[in-house]
Amino acid sequence: MREIVLDTETTGLDPETGDRIVEIGGVELFNHVATGNTYHQYINPERDMPQEAFDVHGLSEEFLSDKPKFSQIAQAFLDFIGDAKLVIHNASFDMKFLNAELGWVGKPVIAMDQAVDTLAIARRRFAGSPASLDALCRRFGIDNSSRTLHGALLDSEILAEVYLELIGGRQPDLALAQNSQEQGNQQGATTWRASSRPTPLPPRLTEQEQEAHRAFVAKLGEDALWNQS
Repeated sequence: MREIVLDTETTGLDPETGDRIVEIGGVELFNHVATGNTYHQYINPERDMPQEAFDVHGLSEEFLSDKPKFSQIAQAFLDFIGDAKLVIHNASFDMKFLNAELGWVGKPVIAMDQAVDTLAIARRRFAGSPASLDALCRRFGIDNSSRTLHGALLDSEILAEVYLELIGGRQPDLALAQNSQEQGNQQGATTWRASSRPTPLPPRLTEQEQEAHRAFVAKLGEDALWNQS
């Protein structure tokens, strides 16, 4: 399953009053694993930059003046996302802007059901608790110290980590199995137990690190703990 974790930065809050997209960032996931394939584009909004928006993302009118207009990048953006699910924090906001921009240049809009809203997931899972991206980073212990200003690609990368935690951590299938166990226990079913991997994970140590360890153990003599069977 292909998903794109997506974020945008804009000149304001509402495209209907003239606000525009100034940056798009996206991170590709395949079966909930980052592929390393990303999308990042600054966009000339063809208008001024309000101070309150600049304070959020730090993108000035001068910096964006030589960047391509949305009409110039629209097709490349659509080609990148394809029919993948779009994982977005507060999806209605970004989708509103994306579809406004696409409509203005005569491109097909994106169906709302193509979007997965992590804000809605967080509010369901942690009802009554803060659900901002920063709050979720604190909850899951995700380092967001580099997020001094909002940036579409950086926020997409951070959101990808948050999303994987929201759906059950980096082993989403395990979380689903644990949920099944809890439901089964309530019904008197047998306890679920994790099965072994069909293919063992490759070792994390390099050959050089393994050789250094062997040399270290050799210096300790035959009574070293690692030599005990």
